[in-house]
Amino acid sequence: MSLTKAERTVILSMWDKISTQADAIGTQALERLFASYPQTKTYFPHFDLHPGSAHLRMHGAKVVAALGEAVKSIDNIGGALAKLSELHAYILRVDPVNFKLLSHCLLVTVASHFPADFTADAHTAWDKFLSIVSAVLTEKYR
Repeated sequence: MSLTKAERTVILSMWDKISTQADAIGTQALERLFASYPQTKTYFPHFDLHPGSAHLRMHGAKVVAALGEAVKSIDNIGGALAKLSELHAYILRVDPVNFKLLSHCLLVTVASHFPADFTADAHTAWDKFLSIVSAVLTEKYR
């Protein structure tokens, strides 16, 4: 699966807006993940998982920063996220389904922050992009 030129344009143009609210979007996506899929909390036993906690803000910023690396390397997402894939597969041993769950939470969070920009085309482009990111992050599991 690859992004079309139009989808890349949508991703890149929306990223400029998303990056200005990266911390809030990352935090809210994690809060949504833990509320909707409480089983994902098992990977964070040392975190304070209360809404707005410093741990959630810190990790949310990391998540969105990694997404930013994927956007910046939109033609080589696999290369941009290779180390992150290895970390999650070999060291953290995260169930790969969680990447899809987080992707969905990120999609909903972005849509709620930018409703006017989140057209059907934007939704399709971001859903496809996040599916690619999820697939790349599960590469090392195969």
